[in-house]
Amino acid sequence: MRPTTHLKTLLAQKKAVTLPGAANAMFARVIEDLGFEACYVTGAGIANMHLGAPDIGLTTLTEIANAAAAISDAIALPLLVDADTGFGNPVNMHRTVKVLERAGAAGIQIEDQVFPKKCGHFSGKDVIALPEMVAKIKAAVDARRDQDFQIVARTDARALVGLDQAIERAQAFIEAGADVTFVEAPLSFDEMARIARELSVPQIANIVYGGKTPDPGRARLAEMGFAGVLYANASLQAALRAAYEVLGSLKEHGSLDQVADRLASFDERQRVVNKPLWDAMEARYKE
Repeated sequence: MRPTTHLKTLLAQKKAVTLPGAANAMFARVIEDLGFEACYVTGAGIANMHLGAPDIGLTTLTEIANAAAAISDAIALPLLVDADTGFGNPVNMHRTVKVLERAGAAGIQIEDQVFPKKCGHFSGKDVIALPEMVAKIKAAVDARRDQDFQIVARTDARALVGLDQAIERAQAFIEAGADVTFVEAPLSFDEMARIARELSVPQIANIVYGGKTPDPGRARLAEMGFAGVLYANASLQAALRAAYEVLGSLKEHGSLDQVADRLASFDERQRVVNKPLWDAMEARYKE
């Protein structure tokens, strides 16, 4: 099955498939190794890890495409790639789809924020006029070569004009051709249930640890009818905490003895990056 068809099939089931986020190929390898069915290439994570900057629209299409291509090379899971606002107007959106499809994406998430965008759980967001977003979605649909390539259209209007108008915008996205919609940052379980109930296409939930949306858990999200659940930066947050603890201990004690139990073994590290495969390749081509 093509990755695009695989992702489309997973989302069509509306069983709240978990899409952990990867900001790089290493995290993606862990996601695949643990048996998840799909992977989310997180724009916020790339901004944080690649630039050391917040998620405020600083990443470029080239940086996102390079990260997606590296992840696509490293794992076989279908990738949903965060494409922010499409990096410009509808013409830019057309190119964005072509570039990310070529980089190995099985689908992209696009959003209706004013550029430069912000994390969906930050304050100070704004959204573009609905006709402009509709035009971007139409451009994305026209640009894809593979008709199973998923166009996920997100609205950040809940924080600005309330849930009713956010759902109305998502409905307009569906009419424009979006395969999946995503109402960002609902504030309660009741709001989440309304989103899944009132919108006909598969829906995405975004669970941000410390963010605005509560986490009902996968089972309840599946009961509500959500298609996919993003945990975009759980791996990043875990790694950040671990890095502070391990390196802090190294600075204090001058060795890793105090935190040895917090470290992956040398062998485990090599297994996760699939060193035996590269060893076998080297042996095959050795004269």
